[in-house]
Amino acid sequence: MGHDHNHSHGVTATGKHRKRLIAVLGITLAVVVIQVAGAVVSGSLALLADAGHMLSDAAGVFIALLAAWIATRPASDQRTYGYQRAEVLAALANALILIVISVVIFIEALRRFGETPEIHTDVMLFAAILGAVANLVSLLILRGAQKESLNVRGAYLEVLGDLLGSFAVIAAAIVITVTDFRAADPIASILISLMILPRAWHLLRDVVDVLLEATPKGVEVKMIREHILSVEGVVAVHDIHIWTITSGVPVFSAHVVVEDRILDATGADRLLDQLGSCLGSHFDTEHCTFQLEPAGHSAHETHQHA
Repeated sequence: MGHDHNHSHGVTATGKHRKRLIAVLGITLAVVVIQVAGAVVSGSLALLADAGHMLSDAAGVFIALLAAWIATRPASDQRTYGYQRAEVLAALANALILIVISVVIFIEALRRFGETPEIHTDVMLFAAILGAVANLVSLLILRGAQKESLNVRGAYLEVLGDLLGSFAVIAAAIVITVTDFRAADPIASILISLMILPRAWHLLRDVVDVLLEATPKGVEVKMIREHILSVEGVVAVHDIHIWTITSGVPVFSAHVVVEDRILDATGADRLLDQLGSCLGSHFDTEHCTFQLEPAGHSAHETHQHA
């Protein structure tokens, strides 16, 4: 006997914050244009690296918005969860883009150490300060939503990296102005690339956890088992599975062994409501499916899971 307390696949976590992402996309693209122009005029690799990073951010936000739209398409017999995993694939693309950008910046910075091009630090400094202000605004826009969605979190982390990158460019411009130490420009570029990699790795790791259907962070199977066993009439629970379809959409299923007296229509319905309420209130999991089994049926089960 199965029971699903919530069959709806509504707006995903990314979809709820679409307007925030659109605002950040507009701000980021505007700054990219300014920084690229500033890099060309000033001759600064660090400023160009920061612009490249921001361009990758803009691409990532665009992919996230596209994925959020795709994820709203209805489920079908071929795709019973619809296209909600498109958001996770977009986050994967974001992580890979960040890694590529980081490697390219690092290689170009190493090449620049053998050269000493003239750098117009006034233009470099102006563009970097403008980028820092824009990044601060974008962070404030995304701050309230970044805990709910991998894609929004990815965009938030990228903007945070941009802000740190802008600070590095500002510092390099000041050093070059005061000391004429032009190697500060490729050094800042390397710092930017090294700031990108750890964030890309963490995002990639979270995406892989979702794709491998790992237990969501903060959810303890042992504690869930104890809560289910505390419900009156439950004898045992096995084959527990907890995974995430996409950000904000956790899913739970389990085989629940119950006393025979529970398995009349009224008792089973009451028990299923209790189990669903327990999972929803204690573990923020609304989409849960339970297979109720009489105690005598356990001998026919091959327990492969928790």
